[in-house]
Amino acid sequence: MRSPTSDPSRSTGGVLLALCVLVPPLVAPPPAGAQDEVTYVEETDPLVRQKLEKWQDLKLGLLIHWGPYSQWGIVESWSLCSEDVGWCQRSMDDYDEYKKAYEALQTTFNPTEFDPGRWARAARAAGMKYVVFTTKHHDGFSMFDTRLTDYRITAPTTPFSADPRADVTEGIFDAFRQEGFMIGVYFSKPDWHSPDYWWPYFATPDRNPNYDIEKYPERWQRFVDFTHGQIDELMSDYGPVDILWLDGGWVQRLTPEEVRAYLSSPDNSQLRVQSQDIDLPRLVENARAKQPGLIVVDRAVPGPYQNYLTPEARVPDEVIPYPWEVPMPMATSWSFKPDDTYKSPRNLVHMLADVVSRGGNLLLNIGPGPDGRWHDAAYGRLVELGAWMDVNGEAIYGTRALSPYQEGKVRLTQRADGTAFMIYLADEGEERLPAVVSMTELQPANGATISLLGRAEDLPWKRTGTGFIVEVPESQRSRPPSDDAWVFRISAIERAGVEAH
Repeated sequence: MRSPTSDPSRSTGGVLLALCVLVPPLVAPPPAGAQDEVTYVEETDPLVRQKLEKWQDLKLGLLIHWGPYSQWGIVESWSLCSEDVGWCQRSMDDYDEYKKAYEALQTTFNPTEFDPGRWARAARAAGMKYVVFTTKHHDGFSMFDTRLTDYRITAPTTPFSADPRADVTEGIFDAFRQEGFMIGVYFSKPDWHSPDYWWPYFATPDRNPNYDIEKYPERWQRFVDFTHGQIDELMSDYGPVDILWLDGGWVQRLTPEEVRAYLSSPDNSQLRVQSQDIDLPRLVENARAKQPGLIVVDRAVPGPYQNYLTPEARVPDEVIPYPWEVPMPMATSWSFKPDDTYKSPRNLVHMLADVVSRGGNLLLNIGPGPDGRWHDAAYGRLVELGAWMDVNGEAIYGTRALSPYQEGKVRLTQRADGTAFMIYLADEGEERLPAVVSMTELQPANGATISLLGRAEDLPWKRTGTGFIVEVPESQRSRPPSDDAWVFRISAIERAGVEAH
């Protein structure tokens, strides 16, 4: 959960719309302590392991949250949820009226400025290497040409359906694939538009199905079949896919004991927690039959289908010895806000260094607006990030964590060939390199060379106890090769080998 938004409620077409007060997490806390970052099941499929290793080398990706909700400048989906928490609040007293107005956004969604080629080129220039796009969020609106529901961007009731670019998922994947990106499909397991998830016969008290699954198994089976059908379309009709990124961790199989344990908490006693088994083993088997080596990320659900972990919108304090990434909004919101504030270039560079030095990837989110354009600030941040990566990318791509990982303002990474890097995080206003940079728990190997990325000259260094110091001459101190952080390359260290995977 993040800081309050500053946007006021606005009125459209005589209907008062609600702005959620807080930005919600991508996935609300799941049952039974499922967001346990130390729980990890090793993948056994050699093709998946190979692709996962390649994905770990990429380090920097792009997440895109987009849907009809961008027209109101509100949080994605969550204002439909009736739970009494910050990100679900509405300013309307009549929930049914609000839901009708929200779903009617389909009839005005017309992103005529959609230009995925520009997005892809800007992301590539920033140093990003993979993309994850929200093909469907919890509200159930499909941003792809599904044949299984009319609540989609290509339906005749959506104005943009008449545009040859209407299948935006196809356009995005084709454009980013052309720039060499790995392709990720974000897909919400819950679907709040489906009558087989939220049955209109009943009220909808929370994010879960509003009926007893055991009492109405035929209805739940229809939802399972619908979910499998949509995943099958995405795996069959949109070219090579590398990642299936499943959100909505509360949709999972639970034992009766796990349900009882979750409901025993006073905070959870009002939720309709049930075992929501969508037969994920069969879903994944079928998906990988069409996309061999597919990485599956069943977020926040420990088990064999969470190929990498996703601590959300926060950088873990410690190294995680498994594949992981941090999904992080580049601004304050996952979805488009008209006057959103974007993180500074320094913040983004330092965050990237922190994540990579602890063994992870960084997945930065941008929310397109209702016309299909990004904020100018988003493009500006990508330019700044790309300028830094052009000089220092060698310390990011293809690296793994290196003990002691960090010391003071220094972050460490290492490549498989033994080359190590010290990333010095400059303070705000710090525009000159220090005269001396030191480490107390790391030493270069005998005969090793140290240089500053972006400069050709070797730098003098000497051992001190269990560490070393490197001296930076005035000629290099006064002419930093990049802003925000400076990187020292060490050709070899005493403890050879990558230490964290």
